[in-house]
Amino acid sequence: MTIRTQTSRWLRRQPTLLRRVILAIALGVIAGAGAVIFYAALTFATHEFLAVLAGYQVPTPAGEGNAPGSLHYARPWAIPLSVVLGAIGAGMLVFTLAPEAEGHGTDAAIDAVLHDPRGIRLRAVVVKIIASALTIGSGGSGGREGPTAQISAGFGSLLARVLDLGTEDGRVAVSVGIGSGIGAIFGAPLGGAVLAAEIVYRDDFEYEALLPGLLASLIASAIFDAVYGFRPLFAVAGHFELTTPLTLVWFAIVGVVAGAIGLLYARSFYGTVRLARRLPIPRHFRPAIGGLLVGLLALWLPEVLGTGYGWVQKGLSDQMLHTPLLVIVVLPIARIVATSLSIGTGGSGGVFGPGMVIGAFTGLAVWRILAPLVPAIGHDASAFVVVGMMAMFGGISRAPIAVMLMVAEMTGTIALLGPAMIAVAIAWLIVKAVDDSIYRSQLPTRLDESPSA
Repeated sequence: MTIRTQTSRWLRRQPTLLRRVILAIALGVIAGAGAVIFYAALTFATHEFLAVLAGYQVPTPAGEGNAPGSLHYARPWAIPLSVVLGAIGAGMLVFTLAPEAEGHGTDAAIDAVLHDPRGIRLRAVVVKIIASALTIGSGGSGGREGPTAQISAGFGSLLARVLDLGTEDGRVAVSVGIGSGIGAIFGAPLGGAVLAAEIVYRDDFEYEALLPGLLASLIASAIFDAVYGFRPLFAVAGHFELTTPLTLVWFAIVGVVAGAIGLLYARSFYGTVRLARRLPIPRHFRPAIGGLLVGLLALWLPEVLGTGYGWVQKGLSDQMLHTPLLVIVVLPIARIVATSLSIGTGGSGGVFGPGMVIGAFTGLAVWRILAPLVPAIGHDASAFVVVGMMAMFGGISRAPIAVMLMVAEMTGTIALLGPAMIAVAIAWLIVKAVDDSIYRSQLPTRLDESPSA
């Protein structure tokens, strides 16, 4: 009898709680290590493509050094070249070795939870790491959470195969993998744990993944933070205090706008996916077309390059107060276009991170428009930036509680949860009214699953 068989039989004999605690510990370690590896790969790619090739330093958030970034492009011609080269490399890698690594990854992991917990290949995980580092590091608009989610979800799928886990244990393992991977890369363990339980369904909750998710996400975040530092990703300049109920009206407006922008994000992204698949060229080269367009757009708006987290930090630190209003209003749309072109054409990267950046720009735009009209709104835009992040992606992801918690952890702004609940609830209701989501693999509820799932 092999060690694998002995381990499998021993594990299956254990009580459910103990079995899932053991799985959670293993998944947490892998999620943390995977986040460390991917972050290092992305940092290296960003330096080689944008800093060395293009002579451009991207701004970074407070938790990653708070670098101001370059004021101008040293070699403007190299920006489109950089994005195209990264897109070509990612496209060749993905469509040659693991086509399932195309796109944002989290949707594939959700589909695995619902239909085939054993079905994520390790090859796809390795390809996802490299292809996402190429796509985002070269300047493509994408999030780093998709690759980290797929790393730990893929390991959960491997455990389900190797240890011959039952269907329910396999589902929990992959769900916990998604949440712990995202929680680790954002330094948001509580939000990651709730995300593990909330992200699979549009209007339901996978409660069995919550407690294992708490343990796994905490372990994963501790490992990542031990390497890169125990501090929130973003620093907020101002201190918010709710002094009058009337203030909630302005945050309600953020919710309305965020709900509409979220729908535009989802529709634009999947519209680009459908359009790209109809292009009469080999799919290996489709990401290059998106990369070229993103590079050209970045010559006007550098805010669309890479993860964009450094620009969110500038918004939180009131460093974009003198940016022309037209640019601020255009930024959410430009970021939607850039993400759709970068990932929707076949590139590799997450849509969670760009969603928060789009939401941050949305909140900033609402504040910039309201501030001259409503003096009582105050001189600090940071509260609107944070609530915009929560509302936009909390609504369109159909995971409002998890996203609120994650952004609160990432920004250290628990005090904003009150007004955020107003904005997030409104955005979520708008999205729910048309029954859409950025994650199209989600099922409405557990009752909608097939009997064999």
